[in-house]
Amino acid sequence: MAISIEQREYVAHIVDLLQFIGPVESKSMFGGFGVFLEGLMFGLVADNELYLKVDTENLQDYEDLGLQAFSFEKNGKEFKMSYYQAPEEAMEDAELLSTWASNAYGAAMRAAAKKGGKRKKRK
Repeated sequence: MAISIEQREYVAHIVDLLQFIGPVESKSMFGGFGVFLEGLMFGLVADNELYLKVDTENLQDYEDLGLQAFSFEKNGKEFKMSYYQAPEEAMEDAELLSTWASNAYGAAMRAAAKKGGKRKKRK
């Protein structure tokens, strides 16, 4: 699936907004983009929508706002991932977005800590 110029521009905009929390980068993945800080994926962009990493510590924040999990269909089955839509108001407020993104990065760090050193870093 080809990635449009519009998608690339949107991702560049998101990455610019997220520089408040550190040197955030994006990588093209599966027709969308992963959003990374210090090698950890804490967000993803699909269909021009930012999704942030969730776990048991921050999931309720997303559910309270009625935000949806990122999901995809494969072989007729729906798979939900541990990434939820970023709140719309955060997309228009860099300080608020930084807070949500920092919490998502925390979820990514906790997930990495649970996995320990079992996974090798891929290039």
